[in-house]
Amino acid sequence: MKEFSLPIRVYIEDTDAGGIVYYVNYLKYLERARTEFMRDLGVHRAAVSDEGWGFVVSRLSVSYLKPAKLDDEIMATAITQRVGGATVEFTQRIHRGDNVLLTADVQIACVDQMTGRPRRLQCDIKERLLAAMTTERDQV
Repeated sequence: MKEFSLPIRVYIEDTDAGGIVYYVNYLKYLERARTEFMRDLGVHRAAVSDEGWGFVVSRLSVSYLKPAKLDDEIMATAITQRVGGATVEFTQRIHRGDNVLLTADVQIACVDQMTGRPRRLQCDIKERLLAAMTTERDQV
């Protein structure tokens, strides 16, 4: 499948005292890749909309395989796996060259900003995500 990729440079602020990326910063990299993927689909400000909805992470499974270090050039990727009524599931990776550093399965949910309750995806957003899945799978 075709992956959406976002290049990232590791800066000192991302690391612990030993120059290794602090574990929670990987989640920020994954978030950036999903956000830029959505932006690439034409969904700007995907985390918070002016129409009263937003996306939140509702499920996350992460496997840390190898560390990223200060000044590394890494890639954060995202592939859409499933689009539901109010949720989207992604498989994500962070890698340095051919070395996979982290794998993650992430589910985001569309929620009403006032109530925090699930809200159906807007039709146009759902269609864009489904079209991206088809394109990704066709390019295998």
